[in-house]
Amino acid sequence: MKRTLMIIKPDAVSRNLIGAIIGRIENNGYRIVNIGMKQLTRNEAVGFYKEHEGKTFHDGLIDFMTSGPCVPMVIEGENAVQGIRCLVGATDPKEAAEGTIRRDYAETERRNAVHASDSEETAGREIAFFFDHSYSIRDAE
Repeated sequence: MKRTLMIIKPDAVSRNLIGAIIGRIENNGYRIVNIGMKQLTRNEAVGFYKEHEGKTFHDGLIDFMTSGPCVPMVIEGENAVQGIRCLVGATDPKEAAEGTIRRDYAETERRNAVHASDSEETAGREIAFFFDHSYSIRDAE
């Protein structure tokens, strides 16, 4: 069993999609082992998205992620990083596969409902950003 991070972004929170998204996760055999709701400060958002610094979309992403509360969660399951990325779908909802979270709930490429870690290394860093360091990518006990 592995762990990954998913964030329900402010657009999906404001449209009351938390339960629907959690249902998708659980109905696909994954378990939520930690969850919370957080309003990111600008400094927190800049820190979280530091790998995108200098890119054309960075400032808009920071504005969006600080526009309302988000719901970060640690998800556990077999092949969690890749499995959740598959469940989430492509960043652009027009390119996301049928039945994925972004295809069904995203409004635009930026307002795309969720974030999901893209690798085990990233998952470990992102989990530690939001949660106690004991929730890592290591094999679940």
